[in-house]
Parts: sequence; C-alpha cells; structure tokens
Amino acid sequence: MGHRAAERRADPTHRRAGASQAAPLLAASCMPVLGSVLITPVLPQLSAHFGAAPMSAVLVPMIVVLPALMIALFAPFAGQIVDRFGRKPLLFWALIAYAAVGTVPAWFDDLGVILASRVLVGICEAAIMTACTTLLVDYFPGERRRNRYLALQTVVTTIAATAFILLGGALGWVGWQTPFWVYAVSLIIASVMSTLLWEPSDADADARMIEAHSFSAGRFRPRGRVPWERIGVPLLVSVFGGFTFYVMVLEVGYLVVGTGVAIDDTHVIGWVAAVCSLATVLGGLSFPRVSRLPRGFFLPAAFVLQGVGMLAVWLVPSGGVIFGAVLASFGSGLLLPALITWVVSAANFGDRGRITGLWTAAFFFGQFLTPIGMAAVTAGVGSLTAAVGVVGVVAVVIAFAVAAALLPSASDPG
Repeated sequence: MGHRAAERRADPTHRRAGASQAAPLLAASCMPVLGSVLITPVLPQLSAHFGAAPMSAVLVPMIVVLPALMIALFAPFAGQIVDRFGRKPLLFWALIAYAAVGTVPAWFDDLGVILASRVLVGICEAAIMTACTTLLVDYFPGERRRNRYLALQTVVTTIAATAFILLGGALGWVGWQTPFWVYAVSLIIASVMSTLLWEPSDADADARMIEAHSFSAGRFRPRGRVPWERIGVPLLVSVFGGFTFYVMVLEVGYLVVGTGVAIDDTHVIGWVAAVCSLATVLGGLSFPRVSRLPRGFFLPAAFVLQGVGMLAVWLVPSGGVIFGAVLASFGSGLLLPALITWVVSAANFGDRGRITGLWTAAFFFGQFLTPIGMAAVTAGVGSLTAAVGVVGVVAVVIAFAVAAALLPSASDPG
C-alpha cells in the first residue's frame, strides 16, 4: 500500500484536493437548502396572490415541499448517473439547469407553471447534492479529512439556511417574484467549478481499487452490487434522522408562540430560531473531534441529544422550550455527518455515487415526511409539545437500538 501511494505521488496526473476544491462543492451543497427556505418568507404573499386559484390552500405550500420530495425520488437515479458517467459533468449541467428552472417564477405568473418548475428544481437538487457529497468523499480520502469536510458541509448549509431566510425576507419587500432571481447564483458556482474541479479516478479516490479497475475519467464505469445487507438498516435510520432533523426547523416558531409570545413578535421568534441554527452549526463543528470515538457511541449520542431536547420541550413547556430546542438542534448538527459517514464512507469508488444517492433520498424523504408526520402525531396526542415529546421518546429508543447494533464493533473508531 505504501509503495502504491508513493507511485501516485510521483504520478503528475494525480492531484490532491484542498480548500479550492472544497469551497465550490460546499457552496453548491447549499443549493438544496436555497430551494427549501429562500421563499418561505414570501409564502403569505404567494397565498394572497394565488388565493383565487383552485385548491390554492394546498398547492401554494407545495411550492416549498415539492423539491424535497423530488430529491427523495430522484437522488438514487442521480447516483446511477454519477457512477456510470462521472461526477463533474452531472454537477456542472445540474447547476446550469438549476438557474434556468429556479428563476421560472420570476418570469411567469402562473401557479401551474411554477409548480412544474419546482419539480424540476428538486430533480436538479437531487443531482447537485448527490454529486457534491460524492466528490467530497472522493477528493478527501482518509477518515479525518473526510469527516472534517462532511461536517463542514453541515455547518455551511446550516449557516446558509439562516442567511437565505433573511435574504428571502429582504427581497420579498420588493415583491414575491424577486427572491427567485437568487437561483441564478448557481451559474457563478458552475463557472468556478469548471476551472477548479476535475473528474476523479479510482487512483484519486480509492487506492483499494487500483488493481481491480483501469479506466479514464468521464468514460463508462463498471459497477458492483449495492451492498444492501450493509446499508439497508443505516438507510432506514437515515429516514428517521431526516425526520427528527427537520422537526425543530419546522416547529420552533410554533413552540415559541405556544409559550405566550405574540404571533407577530417576529423578533423573539427569529432570535430563538437563530440560536437553534447556531446550535446546529456547533454540533456540526464538533463532529470531527467526536468522530474519533467509536461510532457505537457518537451516533446514538446524537439521537439521545435530540430526544432529551424534545422531551424537555414536552415536560417543561414554558422554560424548557428554548433549552430543549437548542439541545435538540445541537444533536441534529452532530447527527447529519454521523449518518452520512455511516452509510457512505466505506463505499467503493465505483458504487459511491449510487450509495450517496440512496442516502440523500432517504434523508430528504424523512424531511418530506416531517410536516405530514407531525400533523398526524399532533392530532393523535392533542398538542404540539406532546407530539414533539413522542418523537423524542422514539429518538431515544432508536439511539439504544443503534448502539446495540454497533457496540459489537465499537472498538473500531469511526
């Protein structure tokens, strides 16, 4: 292995990725976040504008949630394309298409056209997220480097979510169509990527496959069988992780109002949401250090932090809301990179795109289920705080189940 590594260092075609490659990949990873949060501040304007349209009460909120559903449906297909034909071409053209379809509502004042464009936005986001995550794992082999950059992906996208909400609110003062112009930023990212990124080969990304395959970048690539026996359970856990990750993002405003804060006191509501966002960032930043511990410890710990925070919201409905929301958000920041490394890190180069696509689909499907699931649980138990508590109990149960499954191999860090 040492001899082959020396050969790769001596090979002038072998390149080592750094911050110049990570920066555009992290920026592109923010595009799915852009799609889901940028226009939330103008939803009331959209509802008023299209109020006379048939079924507008149902269709207008779909403008926000449709992209997440499309990511869940199409990320596996994006993974297939990534493994067969390459990472960089799919990412580049998806970013170009994202700008075109994302700005459609700025051009057309038609609810049907807007909804169709949001379907296409979600398909582009599936390709962008799958290709970005796959390239991060390709470019930064080795446990510590990989964990650092996957944690940064969580941190950057969380910060971007807060910034996009503020930007969408500011641009919304001009009109409901104005925020949609921001989607054109993907053109800038694509132009930067065309210069700084390269299509990785197995020699760049996975030394274990050097003797097994020999092919040039961008050509048809051989694929192996997806190891369902290894990733099946982690994917199911990731669906639940996507659900719990989005609970506080979705419900924190309603929880704050439930403590007696006026519904129009956006200063207090925004302050609590910002603190929760910061806690998610801190959770992501802690992952590289925490990930040195056995996975049988830090992955269940993330679920426990979420669960305890949600239980605090339920059991101490006044003073516990802020503390519980912040604690759960910290757990979410730790959970996201923990889940993706669990599923993706051991994938071979030739199957990495497919496995990343399957993980992306699982996580975003969980997010799509969050508003539906929380509405159903709230109706069943009678209050939002109790519903959050029920999810917290399930999160703790999942934590113990994951720990039981991983502890036999917990002596192997990461």
